[in-house]
Amino acid sequence: MPVYNKLVRDLIPDIIERDGKTCVTRILDESAYIAEVNKKMYEELKEYEEANTAEEHVEELSDLLELIYAAAQFNGVTIEELETVRQEKAKKRGAFNERIYLEEVLDD
Repeated sequence: MPVYNKLVRDLIPDIIERDGKTCVTRILDESAYIAEVNKKMYEELKEYEEANTAEEHVEELSDLLELIYAAAQFNGVTIEELETVRQEKAKKRGAFNERIYLEEVLDD
């Protein structure tokens, strides 16, 4: 019997039970929950880096986005508020669209 010990999406226990299996779960307290969300972000980022196709990349990006939404909600921020902050930051500092890679800053 596999042991996972990781945060999973809300419907995963139902999916496991529909497959005729039994799973053991628990509800995390707030500190454990946000720690697991953060850990899961690293896991999904690694999976994104290891993806080989555009479809796989999009799947992993959607997982990362879901975790970002969860972290935002945990911090009392709506998706709309998060998007507003993103847009304001892009307006003030730019986005990452131009592929600029800063190599060095020279003192005059």
